[in-house]
Amino acid sequence: GIGVMEHSYTISSHNIRPGDVIILSGTIGDHGIAVLSKREGLAFQTPVQSDTAPLNGLVEEMLKAGGDAIHAMRDPTRGGVAAVLNELAGASKVEMKIVEKAIPVQDAVSGACELLGLDPLYIANEGKLLAFVDPAAAEAVLQSMRAHPLGEKAAIIGEVDGANPGQVSMQTAIGSWRIVDMPVGEQLPRIC
Repeated sequence: GIGVMEHSYTISSHNIRPGDVIILSGTIGDHGIAVLSKREGLAFQTPVQSDTAPLNGLVEEMLKAGGDAIHAMRDPTRGGVAAVLNELAGASKVEMKIVEKAIPVQDAVSGACELLGLDPLYIANEGKLLAFVDPAAAEAVLQSMRAHPLGEKAAIIGEVDGANPGQVSMQTAIGSWRIVDMPVGEQLPRIC
């Protein structure tokens, strides 16, 4: 991209610290499942549309609400949310703890993943972002996201911990904890 940085905030994986809140801007897996369904001729009762979108307007609103309390941001494209969390946990030497029930997934995407044996955490997204925010500003940032069309389904999905550096763990729907590994290969052939 070509442009001008109109702020002086340092937004980097090196700023992520224990206590930060992890915010996801909306439902995951939409893009990957939309592309897969077209490639393979799969039809679902509720059509899945790609989430491809420019995020600059959403980010602008987030910065207005949170400023330097936003420590890092990343888009979960190849490898999905799981890959990004693992990469950032390793780079920041922190643990990422997420909650399965808090992660927004459309019913059609969830159903397609169940049918095909895929995990939405590893599916590509093209119009979503993950933000790592100081807990004091998390609610303001979340509300600014929900007020923007590309963040209406934004959710706090977890927090950063210092206990197990480089690890990503998830509390499952039944309350147990499991490790979310870095993807090995890709669940879907490269789609972009």
